[in-house]
Formats: sequence, structure tokens, C-alpha cells
Amino acid sequence: MKNYVIYRHIGNLSKLNNGWVKELNFISWNNREPVYDIRTWNQDHTRYGDGIIITSKQMLILKELLSEIDISDV
Repeated sequence: MKNYVIYRHIGNLSKLNNGWVKELNFISWNNREPVYDIRTWNQDHTRYGDGIIITSKQMLILKELLSEIDISDV
């Protein structure tokens, strides 16, 4: 199991039928520099699913890209 520290819970994206929650967190994996992280977690954060990590630089780009999306077009 990997070593991790959740520095900031930013928000929940969805809740699965099994009780796990897809979350956006600012987290450090294995004592590395913290990154933004989207993945599913069980209720007490002892187990987690596959996820995606996003660096701070990538998050700035993603934020800009998302601001340009017209949700009514989706």
C-alpha cells in the first residue's frame, strides 16, 4: 500500500452505490510534492481505487480550459 497524506479535501464529485466517493483532493503520495488527485475512496480513506493525478501547473491549464466550455453545448 502506498503512503499518502491528504492535505486538503476539495470536494466530492459523486457517490457510488457501494458507499465509495469520487473525490478531488490535494495529496502527497510517497512523500512527494503534493498534487491534485481524483479517485474513489472508501469512507475512512483506508482503501482507494485507480485515479488520476494533476500537477499544479496542469490544474491551472485545466481550469482555464474548463472555463471556456459552454456547458449548454454538452
